[in-house]
Amino acid sequence: MTITETIRCIQPLDLTAMDAARQRQSQLTKPAGSLGRLEELSIQLAGIQRKPFPSINNRVIVIMAGDHGVAAEGVSAYPQEVTPQMVLNFLHGGAAINVLARHTGARVVVVDMGVAGEINSPINEAPLLHRRRVGLGTMNLAKGAAMSRQQAEETIQSGIEIALDEISKGADILGTGDMGIGNTTPSAAIAACILGRSPEDIVGHGTGVDEAGLIRKIHAVKRGLKVNKPSLEDGVDILAKVGGFEIGGLAGVMLGAASKHVPVMVDGFISTAAAMIAVMVAPQCRPYLISAHRSKEKGHTLMLEWLGLKPLLDLDLRLGEGTGAVLGISLAEAACKILNEMATFDEAGISGKE
Repeated sequence: MTITETIRCIQPLDLTAMDAARQRQSQLTKPAGSLGRLEELSIQLAGIQRKPFPSINNRVIVIMAGDHGVAAEGVSAYPQEVTPQMVLNFLHGGAAINVLARHTGARVVVVDMGVAGEINSPINEAPLLHRRRVGLGTMNLAKGAAMSRQQAEETIQSGIEIALDEISKGADILGTGDMGIGNTTPSAAIAACILGRSPEDIVGHGTGVDEAGLIRKIHAVKRGLKVNKPSLEDGVDILAKVGGFEIGGLAGVMLGAASKHVPVMVDGFISTAAAMIAVMVAPQCRPYLISAHRSKEKGHTLMLEWLGLKPLLDLDLRLGEGTGAVLGISLAEAACKILNEMATFDEAGISGKE
């Protein structure tokens, strides 16, 4: 489906299913509201899946990888060569996300959206790696547009197609992950632009840059916004001017999932920047998004507030890869099981509240 067709297919949540789930929650053997966010989450999932008894059986983490020209500004503590090296690590199953995915029974899919280096391994032809390379990394956003508008649209389209492909294989929840040296800088630029906040309010230490590196990041974001002047009314323009290939891809995943009534567990800082782009492009996708966690990265809370998302976890995570998302999916599955499997007062023969 095209971007326009995909947006057209995104519908409001099913209120009838949500009412049924809410009614059942009130009858389960517990004080009303005593399971807090798990109750809210089960009701949201009922509305997304359009059925009063939602379920999660096929969990997929989509990791979008891409490089960034702005890395030349010294905004990362790691060299750009780490991006393809980490992609290989994902494919070999040795990264944190692989460990947590095995722990929770999720499948990891990696997408090369624009890695600058070659991924030289026999594994690179495996089904786990999708080749959607838009370019060899973006241009330096501090000196001009990160990509063309056509490239920005291509990244979103690729994300939609990846989401639809995984859903056609049975995925009933998608988690977002990212890999790309320097990608907290474009993410911060996106957030600063949309929120209308100073880069100082958003930019954080990312992979662990020192104070001098932090100043370089802030200056890079400031220059990028000044040079490119992204339109506050156009999410695609913002993506093109100061975004990243993997960020656009993740936004597309969110749109594609929403069009098929599939929830998206949004990871941390970079995934949340992608969510902001997705919501700018199609505001109606917002109810399909679930925030897995509050990142330790500065500015993340402001981004979540703009989206109206309340994170499930607060673990000081800042790794990316989808590590927070896969943990959030585990909670979503637990929420469904509580709703579906817990006895009601009548079924258990227990007296209700007087």
